[in-house]
Amino acid sequence: MFFWFLATAILTIAWVFKDPRFDYRLLAVGAVLPDLIDWPTGWRLMHSVMTSIVLLSVVMLVSVGRKPYRKLLLGVPIGTFLHLVFDGAFANTTMFWWPIGGWEFSADVLPVVARGWWNAPMELAGAVALWMWWRQRRLQNP
Repeated sequence: MFFWFLATAILTIAWVFKDPRFDYRLLAVGAVLPDLIDWPTGWRLMHSVMTSIVLLSVVMLVSVGRKPYRKLLLGVPIGTFLHLVFDGAFANTTMFWWPIGGWEFSADVLPVVARGWWNAPMELAGAVALWMWWRQRRLQNP
């Protein structure tokens, strides 16, 4: 799943913030980062809300007094939070609340794997939504 997470994160932030100057690049990185890390490693670290909270805290601490820098970097933790929401990671409490319930990683499959064939229509919907957003914002024009 790639387009689903990009579309849901970008469209959510575009609708909530309504800031034409928001930089969506790091938001996109944050939106796909949990699966990029957890899938190949077998960990479930990035599907924990605690990881997103720590990531947000680090961004806030390293960007004290640097508002433009903070605005840019906030896209990553916001993207990871939105990934958890639109992946349905909260449905698996062991994975979602790690390490509160213990330090062992969950042995359960990732939500994207558990959905199986439902990923295909979701991915198609994400691609269509991104295309429509791209056309609406006229991003094809230099």
